[in-house]
Amino acid sequence: MKSNIKKILLIFIGSTSLALGIIGVFLPVLPTTPFLLLASICYLKSSSRLYEWLTNHKVFKPIIKSYMEHKAITRRTKINALLLLWASLTISMVLISNIYFYIILSAIGIGVSIFIISINTIDK
Repeated sequence: MKSNIKKILLIFIGSTSLALGIIGVFLPVLPTTPFLLLASICYLKSSSRLYEWLTNHKVFKPIIKSYMEHKAITRRTKINALLLLWASLTISMVLISNIYFYIILSAIGIGVSIFIISINTIDK
């Protein structure tokens, strides 16, 4: 009984993490890679079918594989993440004219940028 509850809980956490990772692809304030890694760990411990699906997915496989093997992401991924991050933050700042909003978004942008830049870079 406890094993089934643990399995269901891990699948739920993994699926929630996967959803946040997918949202992070489109919303650069959310980091994609940590959520995908958490999902893969949860699936590994609860469902071999879901783990195989995630780690062999054509979009997610390169992200998970490069980070798991090398603790790194490609230069292209870094550049795309930074461009998308600052483009979305700039659009948000233009649409909402509020100095506090500018300060908050700038702080988030700087923090996320530092995080992205601090990740090791790998060549393809």
